[in-house]
Amino acid sequence: MSLSIAGKTAIVTGAAAGVGLAIGRHFVDRGARVMFADNDESRLADELRQDAAEEGEVRYFGGDLSQRLTLANLLSATVDAFERIDIVVNASRGIMSSDPLNADDPALEAMLNLNLLASLRLSQMAAKRMIVQAQKEEQIEGPIGAIVNVSTLAAHRAQPDLLAYSIAEAALNQATRSLAVALASHRIRVNAVSLASVMTASLQARLKDNPDWRDAIAEGTPLGRIAAASELVDSVQYLASDGSGFVTGQILTVDGGRGLLDPVQVPAY
Repeated sequence: MSLSIAGKTAIVTGAAAGVGLAIGRHFVDRGARVMFADNDESRLADELRQDAAEEGEVRYFGGDLSQRLTLANLLSATVDAFERIDIVVNASRGIMSSDPLNADDPALEAMLNLNLLASLRLSQMAAKRMIVQAQKEEQIEGPIGAIVNVSTLAAHRAQPDLLAYSIAEAALNQATRSLAVALASHRIRVNAVSLASVMTASLQARLKDNPDWRDAIAEGTPLGRIAAASELVDSVQYLASDGSGFVTGQILTVDGGRGLLDPVQVPAY
């Protein structure tokens, strides 16, 4: 079983920081060519300007990924740089509290746009490109592409103040399954990795404001700690590689056992 992604071209969104950045850098270390994409162009440039200058395997693209034109430009930039697209990792996501009784709360629309629609639209656009590539190369058998969504445990948890976030995450899981069926005949696999708490800069900031959360999260996790972003990247690589060639429509949970006993009151970040 080959888990190699060497020589493949990947788009990784949410790649200016945290999980997305860790995935992108891991892919580069494993020999892939990676387009790092994020809404925050300035932060992308700060993280990757030197990498892009020194390594032909690294490019970055900043823009509002909730916009169809931006996504189309991202695909074009990737093909211009690397001539093809083999893997898409949708790691771009945000989190917002919401008022479950406020019909005018903008959080639901914001979470659906960022955590669901951007990933779904990019997947659809990239899949069309993968199909065209296979036709031009007369590739008549074998997988032609892989899409990996980054989801979270919030999809299965009912926390009232995270209503919008939870709905968007649950919808992303269902989009993963539905796209997997829709694209199976085209030999494109679609899976997701579902995470619990990951020690990113954003979570560190939240823990600083809410110090009791660290102990609560650890106590609610059988492995007794918060994951590092580096602990998740191999699972994403597995789903992106040909080693998972008969795996599609699956939500791979990487949560330290948190989902087995997660109490409602523990933040699902």
